[in-house]
Amino acid sequence: MTLLACNERFGLGSRFLYGPVNATGLGSDNMKPFLFALAAGALTAVLAQGAAADPLDALIPAYESYVDAVSPEDAAREENRAPDRWADVRPASIAAQTDAARALLKDVQKAETEHVIDQAILIRLLKSDINWAETDSARIPFTGDWGFQAEPVFAAMRTDIDSVESAEAWIARLNDVPRYFAENIENMRRGIETGWTANRDPLETVIDQIREQIMDDASESGLYAPFKALPEGIDPEIAARLRAEGLQATARAISAYLDVLRFLEIEYRPYLRQGAGIADLENGREVYAAAVEHYTAGAGYSPEEIHLLGQSEVTRIRSEMEQIIAEIGFEGSFEDFLTYLRTDPQFYAQSADELMEAAEEISSRLRASLPDYFGTLPELEFEVQPVPDSIAPGYTTGRYVSGDPEEGRLGIYLVNTYALDQRPLYELPALSAHEAVPGHHLQIALAQEMSDQPDFRKNYYATAFGEGWGLYAERIAGEAGIYRTPYERFGALSYEMWRACRLVADTGLHWYGWTRSQAEACFIENSALAPLNIQTEVTRYIGWPGQAVAYKVGELKFRELRAKAELELGEDFDLRAFHDSALAEGAVPLDVLDVRIDDWIDTQQISPSAPNVLPN
Repeated sequence: MTLLACNERFGLGSRFLYGPVNATGLGSDNMKPFLFALAAGALTAVLAQGAAADPLDALIPAYESYVDAVSPEDAAREENRAPDRWADVRPASIAAQTDAARALLKDVQKAETEHVIDQAILIRLLKSDINWAETDSARIPFTGDWGFQAEPVFAAMRTDIDSVESAEAWIARLNDVPRYFAENIENMRRGIETGWTANRDPLETVIDQIREQIMDDASESGLYAPFKALPEGIDPEIAARLRAEGLQATARAISAYLDVLRFLEIEYRPYLRQGAGIADLENGREVYAAAVEHYTAGAGYSPEEIHLLGQSEVTRIRSEMEQIIAEIGFEGSFEDFLTYLRTDPQFYAQSADELMEAAEEISSRLRASLPDYFGTLPELEFEVQPVPDSIAPGYTTGRYVSGDPEEGRLGIYLVNTYALDQRPLYELPALSAHEAVPGHHLQIALAQEMSDQPDFRKNYYATAFGEGWGLYAERIAGEAGIYRTPYERFGALSYEMWRACRLVADTGLHWYGWTRSQAEACFIENSALAPLNIQTEVTRYIGWPGQAVAYKVGELKFRELRAKAELELGEDFDLRAFHDSALAEGAVPLDVLDVRIDDWIDTQQISPSAPNVLPN
């Protein structure tokens, strides 16, 4: 799983229909700047219509003005400065943004353009914002391992103070945490009033994370950490002032965490929904169907079809796992073999350092294999880091955090070193391939480095494309010989089974009304995932309907298109060229990917040496 910058992944243009979001809204105090920026974008579009060869050339600046007006992070990036506030998530703010999105969507949809990929993505981005608002997803602003409460923690990780101005911006952002948290509390109160509240399990994970942020000594907080590495050239008196103000701002942020904790434990907890999924909530199944469509990005599956697809994949993968057990010569049942993998100390690191060293070594081998499978590689590198201790207990086993080629900030492959007896080494190669290379880092960094595309294209994240590519990358790692033992090959299959069971469990929870134990059964019975991992993941599915089904759906699409290209091109098929073509335009909806690869196949049949990058 990848975590892009908040407003790239969880904010404007890539919101999910339910759950946390760095919602980029607009408050009444910012209404005039918003209207001015949006009007300026629209005026630019109108003036450009007469000269532009393509109407979308005029609408893209209008969309970018809309983004900058409602997203603090995007606005700061555009102005080459550090962000100094969080989003505004008040209902009036979201309503103003949604009106603007509807107006832009109307213009984009009716544009007769040759830029069909740009148009398809803009339509999906704007519809995502509109659907997020219309389903009032701000009422439940957390999933379990992510949400408004985690945003400051990750922002601190990514904040590198290199000037007085950036230090003051981080101070201002810390001072804005109480306002941001208070708005989220009000949205959750609206959830109580309307019967849209979280389930107990994601809430308990969030509460545990919040407690980790509450401490007596603010200087020990991760939120204060950026002030411990001020540039040496700053005047000592100014540095002392910045540290003092930073300490005060951190204390205010900690106090805001305490306010949220009190609200969740005293006011919110009595109103938690009873069901694990949203099927029984008002319009819950309609919301879930929309979420499935959003996350699968044009794949065209209904929840019922996804459930059946998951059952089919579970059967197929289970058969391949049985073959490896026979190869090993293990005497015992499938369940006995899983118990062996979950309990034998030889499969587990004895220290956090050992686990991190293994992740580094595997990442090095993966890097070395890339030229055999790709003709184009990103310039931006990545580094391996542990998940911060403050959020590790309820956090997923690994994740990718995007870098920034313009700022020279490396991508980050996060490895969870909490509960080492739940982090088997035989799964680490597949995890590394998914989160780092040839998975998320390679795909996202290539998109960020596209020189001829607007920012919304560089930052677009179609979940089924990105997560599908990550799972497909695990398969590439197998072809490259990264899995050196039968246990590591079984670990890779276990990870694939994990994603197949997601199809079954997620639809079970949110479409068929399953209990948590019913959802956990597929993972327990068919994968070698550690019990803690299963518990953490099912909690995530409970809190984040629809997202988990994107992985398998996307991976199967990449495999389907590769098989089609191999069949139609025969001896002329070039795997490196296929991969380059699949990633050349950044993330795209799956229906757009279908058309792109068909066009590429046609081009290769005419001229095998034709460029991989086709016209937009």
